[in-house]
Amino acid sequence: MAKKSKITKNEQRMIKAQREFKAGKKPEFSIRIRNRCLRCGRPRGHIRFFKLCRQCARFLIRRGEIAGVRKSSW
Repeated sequence: MAKKSKITKNEQRMIKAQREFKAGKKPEFSIRIRNRCLRCGRPRGHIRFFKLCRQCARFLIRRGEIAGVRKSSW
């Protein structure tokens, strides 16, 4: 007979957290919501107006895909 492996409480919490993350469940506290880029999912350097990270916004602006924005030069 194969022995059943015991799962610790810490491992159970980790498994539960992974399932909730994959399911896209809303966090219990609103402060834990993280703004992410719609294009690549990057959590940092997020430009709220475009809902993009700074790299994706810069790339799309340079290509002219975002209307009304121009690269400044002086």
